[in-house]
Amino acid sequence: MDLILTTFGTYLHRQGEMFVVKIKEQKQEVSSRKVRSIMITTGASLSTDAIELAIEKNIDIVFLDQVGHPFGRVWHGRPGSTIAIRREQLRLADTEKGLRLALGWLLRKLDNQVEFLREARQRRSRLSAALTEKINALIELRGSLEEVKGELDTVRGTIMGYEGRAGRTYWEAVNLLLPENFQFEARSRNPAKDEFNCLLNYSYGVLYGTVERACILAGLDPYVGFVHTDHYQKKSLVFDLIECYRVWADETVVGLFAARKVKQEMFDSLQNGLTLNKEGKTVLMGRFGEYLDETIRYRNRNIKRRDTVQLDCHRMANEWIGRIGDEDDRDAGVDSV
Repeated sequence: MDLILTTFGTYLHRQGEMFVVKIKEQKQEVSSRKVRSIMITTGASLSTDAIELAIEKNIDIVFLDQVGHPFGRVWHGRPGSTIAIRREQLRLADTEKGLRLALGWLLRKLDNQVEFLREARQRRSRLSAALTEKINALIELRGSLEEVKGELDTVRGTIMGYEGRAGRTYWEAVNLLLPENFQFEARSRNPAKDEFNCLLNYSYGVLYGTVERACILAGLDPYVGFVHTDHYQKKSLVFDLIECYRVWADETVVGLFAARKVKQEMFDSLQNGLTLNKEGKTVLMGRFGEYLDETIRYRNRNIKRRDTVQLDCHRMANEWIGRIGDEDDRDAGVDSV
């Protein structure tokens, strides 16, 4: 489970092998064996004993800003990495194989989006014609993207151009799935201009933390990307890899609107947008956590959806250094269900 601290003034400390969450006069004990990560979204304090317990148990402590993006984290500092993996990552970034890897992540993203819209079309017969048009447009753009050849530095602009067109098409389709009073004009960030983007941005922020953790535990350098260029303090590889998993957030947020779980009371107004308040975070993180913890069939095994990220990163790292096998899962800390 993810232990999420959303109440201002929360105090987290240790009692034996238990975490103790104290909010004013209320206390809650949580076994460290059940905790995967500790996510702090507001003003809270932690004892050094609680931090030590988290490090002992390989529990990630993540600090999230108001839009859900991780701005800091504490963990054991013993990533399962080798210099060979990072050397190969740097070498691949400038090769044709690097281009194929990068395109593979984007193609997987488009495949996920097409599948999501196809499933939505089955449930929304009145939108069938409109969604079919968007799906066909995405499939055509996918074909164009798959044909791109050359070195990343020379074709990056072309790739981003196709991705941009696909993004606009996809969000136009997603907008059709929302209640009319919650439809949005365009994707907006920092801050979100509407309720949909507010929920989506926060979900993406949580995914960023999940992907970054998987990268580091697999020995990958989060700052060395392929499609996204390298800049100071920019986690380019995280931005690349998250494309494979964004649809999880899309499905969750659209599902909340479809189930009429989204209320105006879940949002606070900013000068130029909206932010998710405690009630909103509780609703979103509860559903998103359930979704990520669902068991799915992946690579011939039953596994929690969230654990596929770690499995993917570890397999990729081992492929780069010519070490592939069932031991990948053990090294990645991924358990079949």
